[in-house]
Amino acid sequence: MSSPLDNRIIQGVSPLSNDHSLYFGDCYNISQNIQRGFAITRFQVVWVLCQLSLFFCAWSQGEIAMKSQGEIESAICEGVNRFEQEYMGRGPKHIHAHLIGDLLVVRLQGVLTAAEQHLVLALTPEKGRDLLKEVRTQLIETARSALEKLVQEITGVKPISLHHDISTLTGEEIIVFTLAEEPLFRESRKK
Repeated sequence: MSSPLDNRIIQGVSPLSNDHSLYFGDCYNISQNIQRGFAITRFQVVWVLCQLSLFFCAWSQGEIAMKSQGEIESAICEGVNRFEQEYMGRGPKHIHAHLIGDLLVVRLQGVLTAAEQHLVLALTPEKGRDLLKEVRTQLIETARSALEKLVQEITGVKPISLHHDISTLTGEEIIVFTLAEEPLFRESRKK
């Protein structure tokens, strides 16, 4: 009788698939059986050694658990968009992130709500602009830790500063993060 482990190998499932927890779960289960004194087959021992060898070989070549620059930028866009929806009440019309060395620049377009646009027009230009910038800056500062956590989870690097500005004329918002170091990323595959 074959085990699910044997069936996966017979079916030709790649040990370098995206679900490494499946393989390490099997390796862990086999190691637990050894500790409990259960017999394991030579095949299981060889399988575990091959899986670990293949994983560490791929990991050392940067093929596992490393995103491309585009994937990092895309994940930042999704996270900041979600943040804007949750904290500001609506997301931007367009969002782009650019990773330039240890700088992460996020450009959001179309962020002003209808109420903010009316506020800017109803008051004197300087007073409306200043009030809107003050409110937006305060909101960003209040949620700063959530933004920094988001960036650190995605890039793997701790942000050391955050800069923010918004244009009341164009409805464009810029958020710039200075990172402790350049994030590691794999080279994107050329098509």
